[in-house]
Amino acid sequence: MSVPSSLQAVIDQFAGAPSSLRLPLLLEYAGTLPPLPEALAGAEDRFERVEECQTPLFLASEVEDGTVHVWFDAPEEAPTTRGFASILATGLDGRTVDEVLAVPSDVASQFGLTELISPLRLRGMEGMLRRLQRQVREAASA
Repeated sequence: MSVPSSLQAVIDQFAGAPSSLRLPLLLEYAGTLPPLPEALAGAEDRFERVEECQTPLFLASEVEDGTVHVWFDAPEEAPTTRGFASILATGLDGRTVDEVLAVPSDVASQFGLTELISPLRLRGMEGMLRRLQRQVREAASA
């Protein structure tokens, strides 16, 4: 299993930051979660709820010509969840099907946040990735 360079760059950013700055960095990512495109605004039927997250988080993806596109809808008042969603969007949107499917399920542990946030929140990020990979697998095989 491997991590695409775009996601590895985010991992390296966290790994290079002192422990005391990792949580603020995650919160910075929360502020950079891309807004939904107009075509998806109000299209609830295109989104899947990520049940592993404590807060309501919804995921939509598509595969077009072997390229993965991913969107997350998360409430503003859930910065940790939005941060994880933004990291995955930054690291995986625009990547190939094979690159997305090759990301290890425990990638959340590589951000150096295990001592700063609860295991439940880390499982939420892992749930986001698992659901995204399932959606990509299904879309690629259709």
